[in-house]
Amino acid sequence: MMTAMSTETDHVCDLGRCEACVIRHKGICNALNADELQVFRQIACRRVYAPGDVIVSGDSSEVFFAAVVTGVVKLTKLLSDGRQQIVGLLFPPDCVGRPFGKAGPHIVEAATDVELCCFPYGGFQRMLTDCSGLSQRLLGLTLDQLEEARDWMVLLGRKTALERVASLLLMLATRSAVPGGSPDAGPQPASFELHLRRAEIADFLGLTYETVCRQISALGKDGVIRLDGKRHFQVLDRRALAEIADVCP
Repeated sequence: MMTAMSTETDHVCDLGRCEACVIRHKGICNALNADELQVFRQIACRRVYAPGDVIVSGDSSEVFFAAVVTGVVKLTKLLSDGRQQIVGLLFPPDCVGRPFGKAGPHIVEAATDVELCCFPYGGFQRMLTDCSGLSQRLLGLTLDQLEEARDWMVLLGRKTALERVASLLLMLATRSAVPGGSPDAGPQPASFELHLRRAEIADFLGLTYETVCRQISALGKDGVIRLDGKRHFQVLDRRALAEIADVCP
């Protein structure tokens, strides 16, 4: 099943680590009870990747399915003329790949240091059959990602340049929060790393490089954000950022 190009050695999850995992109560594992988690730890393995590592190539014919534990994963679509288009970003506890059939058409790349919890095809299929809540949880997470994709369609089709940039920064500030180890944990951070270059942001948002730079500067001058260096941002006024992005804070 594994098509990932990690140079790291896989290691099987131990139960203590599963219980303390930052996505234990946020991701697909939330559907598992203690006994099911015992079975799960015997099939799951962790893999780590450095920024820029290709996790799955777009032409892969094998099945790959994993959950993001830490870091940010970038999805890229290769166009017929050789250009690449960023089509999505994945954060903990998003799922990478597909649990059924061959991998999707996207290049999956580590935008930061990334740790994945990988599920081998056969073992995961058995767990879907034996664990009643797992398939429902998987469906729920898939539908959540579908809703996010629909929201992004609205952003690209209707929002102004400033609203697009503000929406991206708000999403990154929110999703970059490390999930807590319990359902009630995980306050959102006021600062985050911007893991895309300005040119990549422009492609992602359907804007020009110059427009992206102007909108980021405008948000800084208005006291909504502060840029520390090239990629580290601090959100000074989350409510104002949400209002500019035209979303509910």
